[in-house]
Amino acid sequence: MADSSKQYNGNYKKRGATVPATDALGRLSPRDTDVEAAVLGALMIEKDAYTIVCDILKPESFYEPAHQKVYEAIQTLGASQRPIDLFTVTEQLRLNGTLEDVGGAAFVVQLTSNVTSAAHVEFHSRIVAQKYLARELISFAAQIENNAFDESIDVDDLLQEAEGKLFEISQRNVKKDVTQIDPVITAALDQIQAAANRTSGLSGLQTGFHELDKVTSGWQNSDLIIIAARPAMGKTAFVLSMAKNMAVNYNIPIAVFSLEMSNLQLVNRLISNVCELPGEKIKSGQLTSLEWDQLMARIKHLNGAQLYIDDTASLSVFELRTKARRLVREHNIKMIIIDYLQLMNASGMKFGSREQEVSMISRSLKQLAKELNIPIIALSQLSRQVENRSDNKRPQLSDLRESGAIEQDADIVCFIHRPEYYYHSDTDPSGKDIRGLAEFIIAKHRSGSVKDVNMRFRAQFARFENWLEEGGDPIVESAPSRLNTMDNNPLNMPSSMAGGTAILHSSTDEPVPF
Repeated sequence: MADSSKQYNGNYKKRGATVPATDALGRLSPRDTDVEAAVLGALMIEKDAYTIVCDILKPESFYEPAHQKVYEAIQTLGASQRPIDLFTVTEQLRLNGTLEDVGGAAFVVQLTSNVTSAAHVEFHSRIVAQKYLARELISFAAQIENNAFDESIDVDDLLQEAEGKLFEISQRNVKKDVTQIDPVITAALDQIQAAANRTSGLSGLQTGFHELDKVTSGWQNSDLIIIAARPAMGKTAFVLSMAKNMAVNYNIPIAVFSLEMSNLQLVNRLISNVCELPGEKIKSGQLTSLEWDQLMARIKHLNGAQLYIDDTASLSVFELRTKARRLVREHNIKMIIIDYLQLMNASGMKFGSREQEVSMISRSLKQLAKELNIPIIALSQLSRQVENRSDNKRPQLSDLRESGAIEQDADIVCFIHRPEYYYHSDTDPSGKDIRGLAEFIIAKHRSGSVKDVNMRFRAQFARFENWLEEGGDPIVESAPSRLNTMDNNPLNMPSSMAGGTAILHSSTDEPVPF
């Protein structure tokens, strides 16, 4: 095709970047100005053509500066739902003050005279969009190349910036076609049948917390779940208890991204959880011979668990995407836990405020959950508004810290509340026994009901367990477990259930309720 852009010998400028007409090897920048002209002509001869291409093209998609200005005029008319034709576009260009810049009315007439049909306008528009994307990538790569030669720029910072900008380009240009409902119905029926065939009756991943699983039917694929609480409420203890239940009891591969604690600290808490030994004794190593026996007997249950821990500090959302994709591909990870959301960042991207950055992070987590088709659980801090309320310390959605977008993006928002922490008593004002009580509050549930679930928190072991009403019977899980083999050590005997699985206790321990 002839390249009508030869009349423009300058450089193409976009957002401050310069894309030369040719590169050092004499190669032309990707463009097809004849197709651009054909698209603009088709938009002016077919009244419904703009509705077809408005989601595909934007002014900067066109290489020719004159074509950009014509499309801006068409876009203005389309946005105000006015007719788009030769006369209205010419008038809009005049109102914009750009008619003479494009070559006058004669240029607009020429665009329409060379087109007889708008039949292929969508196909031609996608060609224009692809050429624009290629130019963006060339500009991006050239900038990264130049910065890589600059020894004053830290390579790690450059890598973060490159990843952020590439992510931004991909998000601006990714489009997903609509799907006819029949295959979706088939997929829904398959999911219902799979749930019916499970002994648990759950459609999602079971957590080992039975009342919670009844409300949610298990954590569902593609869901973003936010678990928020004030400091010292036990957010990390909860997700560790849950991760242990899922990875150890149910053989579900879990990945934990810990931005606050090192992997050694996290594993020490997990050992305290599983072995039922106080955390301070685990850290100090001051164990009796009986406790050493208990430690060695139970810690072996963690060996081989499909639990993967990443303790990268100040993890960026782009690093997370890369690592998460690899974990799913190489280890078939079924769920990701992030501790916690506010410690993440979006390096390489500029924001007007921290709130905007957190909004982008929460939106990216939801997109990642959909892309990988797994649930993602992100812990979140609550604002100090909870502490400032004198009458009611129970958290609510408005307490979510730094961004209301967290509430909007999440499929499920949960809070952890321990009344005992605030009342400093074994009973609440009504006389109810609240020793060890932890309320798991489901405040938002996009596909189900909202409800409070009672759990038991054992602070000395940093462990959450199923709540057992007084006089009730222990809940015995029928699912296969990695802990179903009893120890031959005579010092150990089963005395409690954690997440529905037998945990061994020394003979000196009293049976512990849920």
